[in-house]
Amino acid sequence: MNRGFTLIEMAIVLMIVALLLGGMLVPLSAQMDQRNISDTQKAMSEIKEAIIGYALANGRLPCPADGTIASGTTGAGVANCTLTTGVLPWATLGVNETDAWGDRYTYRVVSSYADATDGTGAASCAVTTGVSFQLCSAGNLNVLSAKTAGTTISGSVPAVIISHGKNKAGAYTPQGGSPLPGGSDQDELENSDGSADNNYVSHTFTPTFDDLVVWISPNILNNRMVAAGKLP
Repeated sequence: MNRGFTLIEMAIVLMIVALLLGGMLVPLSAQMDQRNISDTQKAMSEIKEAIIGYALANGRLPCPADGTIASGTTGAGVANCTLTTGVLPWATLGVNETDAWGDRYTYRVVSSYADATDGTGAASCAVTTGVSFQLCSAGNLNVLSAKTAGTTISGSVPAVIISHGKNKAGAYTPQGGSPLPGGSDQDELENSDGSADNNYVSHTFTPTFDDLVVWISPNILNNRMVAAGKLP
């Protein structure tokens, strides 16, 4: 005589299925996170090349775009040289607007590297016409290993680009308006405090820190400019 499953047996089967699915979802979520990180790192590498390419073509680094302007409206993603801190000027550079989590990249540039004025030379550094900065120029941004008691990873940096990661703390969204709250992690707050100081933080992820930070190396920038004949 055939009989169906009892309620107890069905409950046991459902519990087993739930446990199996739960065990699969955790690694799937981790895989998604890693893919988003990898995709954003690749995009940021391309962004660095686009910024250097812009400098080769224009003799200066691009200015930031206004992060408060919503996508699809006038001025969105367009470099605005009244700003030194904002979002990546994606429309000017021809790159993606957002990272893998759908948020805009914060971008800060030293004004003397992005203005239309020929750089000021020193006794040992000639001025090249049509170039905003010179071989003797130095940025004033610093990338540290931590806000408090951190070591300097790179100093005299002319420009910094930040993805605010999965937790989105401090990021501008495509909807425009004010950036999202900066969260409670002091290192992430250092990356979202606008122009409050000249320091930014980059280190391995923690439960509260998931920013990805890249910067334009002055040495690499100068070498590329020299190789292209833009600087002596």
